[in-house]
Amino acid sequence: MRFIGITGGVGAGKTEILKYIGQHYKCEIYLADDIGHKVKEPGTEGYQALVELLGRDILRADGQIDKPSMAAKIFADPALLEKVNQIIHPAVKKYLADRLAEARAKGDVELFFVEAALLIENGFGEVVDEMWYIYAREEVRRKRLSVSRGYTPEKIDRIMSSQLSENEFRKHCDFVIDNSDSLENSYRQIRQKLEAYTWRE
Repeated sequence: MRFIGITGGVGAGKTEILKYIGQHYKCEIYLADDIGHKVKEPGTEGYQALVELLGRDILRADGQIDKPSMAAKIFADPALLEKVNQIIHPAVKKYLADRLAEARAKGDVELFFVEAALLIENGFGEVVDEMWYIYAREEVRRKRLSVSRGYTPEKIDRIMSSQLSENEFRKHCDFVIDNSDSLENSYRQIRQKLEAYTWRE
């Protein structure tokens, strides 16, 4: 079984790529953002550590962490944000390692994917078998973000400037899918890559 990381800049189309893979291959797919929410749920070690660090005033009446309250505390304090990341990132990696071990023990899938914009920055290059870069030309990404999400040019600028450059993505990735044009063209690239070591449903 191959453990593959999927990354790329905002608007590159990672979601559509993973949707296709999930529909056509025997695989498990995990989104790092979703795992980040799971490791903050009541009863988890991450939840307890965050409450101890940030205080119980970040909790809602039902005991769940209130995301706006947590965000207000940490984004004004870079040192505190770093401490939060030191809790969440290892918890996400442990969650994935556990799911990966379970998948290998079951033996019924050949591909195990994790997706996040920050896989490279968070050190996943050291643990995955391959890192894939979902690329799209900047003008294509800008149009997608404007049309599908209603982002302003200023918001797009802010997000893009906070992410790795195309050269950095390419330097750290083993395979590039050009998702600038039709989805069928992207699907063809996926099929060519995966047919060498997996089966189709």
